[in-house]
Amino acid sequence: MKFLDLAKVYIRSGGGGSGCVSFRREKFVEFGGPDGGDGGNGGSVWAEAVEGLNTLIDFRYQQHFFAKSGRPGMGKQMTGANGDDIVLKVPVGTEIIDEDEETLIADLTQVGQRVLLAKGGNGGFGNLHFKSSTNRAPARANPGQEGIERTIWLRLKLIADAGLLGLPNAGKSTFLAAVSNARPKIADYPFTTLHPNLGVVGIDGKEFVMADIPGLIEGASEGRGLGDLFLGHVERCSVLLHLVDGTSSTITKDYRTIITELERYSPDLAAKPRITALNKIDALDSKTLSSRKRSLEKAVGGPVFLMSGVSKQGVTEVLRALWAEIIADRAETPEVTTWRP
Repeated sequence: MKFLDLAKVYIRSGGGGSGCVSFRREKFVEFGGPDGGDGGNGGSVWAEAVEGLNTLIDFRYQQHFFAKSGRPGMGKQMTGANGDDIVLKVPVGTEIIDEDEETLIADLTQVGQRVLLAKGGNGGFGNLHFKSSTNRAPARANPGQEGIERTIWLRLKLIADAGLLGLPNAGKSTFLAAVSNARPKIADYPFTTLHPNLGVVGIDGKEFVMADIPGLIEGASEGRGLGDLFLGHVERCSVLLHLVDGTSSTITKDYRTIITELERYSPDLAAKPRITALNKIDALDSKTLSSRKRSLEKAVGGPVFLMSGVSKQGVTEVLRALWAEIIADRAETPEVTTWRP
């Protein structure tokens, strides 16, 4: 299944049915009076976050969603049938954005959350509605209201507790495969990861979700490499794990490259709690390891974890540090109330 995190969708709610002009016709009954029914309401367009989806690929093959219009009213005081609603089923974590690509309409972060995107038109009144003591035989009815037509964007931001950052081949996919059941592509060349991957990580009987995104390079904010297209998938994370390739001879430059791209993309993302780990220590001798750790700690301005995704050295300590940050963030974040119509 292909991964798609941005889709343009065209929606239209149904128009209301027109009211009916009708008069009661019955043998031996004089002055039957008006009996035209009202038109039915048009169907509305909703969006709902559901389980079991992690991509917007369905919206690549269907971009138009038009709700049914209401049926017109009929004689004998019969109201027209309402048009059926349409529900766009989207993954949890989907943002719904207006056509200007800036105005946020809704952010669906919990299963079952719904939002009304386009309300169906009301049905028109039949002539029975206009009957009064001074107007016994009205000969007019209202047309139904027209539906609403609009264009929206769906943008998916994966729901994860921790996010992986680093240059290409920093060992992010290897680390994710080592600590979870995820099986991302792993190879000895850059950009083996072409789309985000999710894995459920277990530590000390607790579980959390980790996201791995394609590696960043210098100039990603200007579109180089895969650019910063996938950074949105770690915006919701409680903590970021920055992996630095210990076998690189320019580890401090590598570290600053990622931090610079984060700051250019979003100061809020750059300000998130971040844990830095020197990866691939199994390939370093003790002298080189000690020297590079000191250099990285000086650049970071704080402690640096030592680990290896291949040999799993230091992995447990890193996971425990991530879990501590996740728990702290959950304690500070207020519970989101699910709104239902």
